[in-house]
Amino acid sequence: MPFDTIGYEVTGHTATITLNRPDALNALSPHMITELRAAYAEAEADDKVWLLIVTANGRAFCTGADVKEIPGDGKVINEKPYLSTYEQWEAPQEGTPPFRTMTKPILVAINGICCGAGLDWVTTGDIVIASDKATFFDPHVSIGLVAGREVVRLARVLPRTVALRMALMGKHERMSAQRAYELGMITEVVEHERLLERANEIGDILNSNAPLAVRGTRLAIVKGLDLPMHEAEMMAESFRERVVRTEDAFEGPRAFVEKRTPDWQCR
Repeated sequence: MPFDTIGYEVTGHTATITLNRPDALNALSPHMITELRAAYAEAEADDKVWLLIVTANGRAFCTGADVKEIPGDGKVINEKPYLSTYEQWEAPQEGTPPFRTMTKPILVAINGICCGAGLDWVTTGDIVIASDKATFFDPHVSIGLVAGREVVRLARVLPRTVALRMALMGKHERMSAQRAYELGMITEVVEHERLLERANEIGDILNSNAPLAVRGTRLAIVKGLDLPMHEAEMMAESFRERVVRTEDAFEGPRAFVEKRTPDWQCR
């Protein structure tokens, strides 16, 4: 499927989605949001794809919603008739991957400025790395808007006081990649020129593991975060019991005994 505002490429078992509106600092237009949703759906439905990488071109990863395309009344723009689809009844997701419903892991590689709705990839991605040139902030209050789901998610990732500081300082204070790493918001700081190379290195490691076991483990963690501990444990066990019935669950121990690399079939 051809895209206008993003790149989409499948190499091996990895689909790479690249935000590609560098002149607009990869701000999210309604058309770009539609294309991102199509790309997520395509990757999730493609049996060859085991992992998604999301990154961007230019000096910004994503600067949030395209302010130039926000109407004067502040209403969210939809390409389909108002309230005709389920997602329009939810909190606006904009570029957010459908992390609650998809099975395949997402690795996010932040290349530069990341703010507003761009932070959604940081808080919902499974593994997040960043260039040493990356910076993070939330500008909503500085342009007269309430910071919504973006900072609600941040407050689940960062210490409460740090999330509040970022939200209330607005555009006037930026967090460096190193500081984000120290606070656990990202997992690695990479030399800028090596960012995509490093993302693919990590992706290759993930794809060397059993793909169904990776998905079950991811779902157990992501879905378990919204549950009390005991219910989360029971759900994780149900995922384990499902995967143990697959061909890959037999292949893993067999390959270990035979001292060879497993041949995962994703079934």
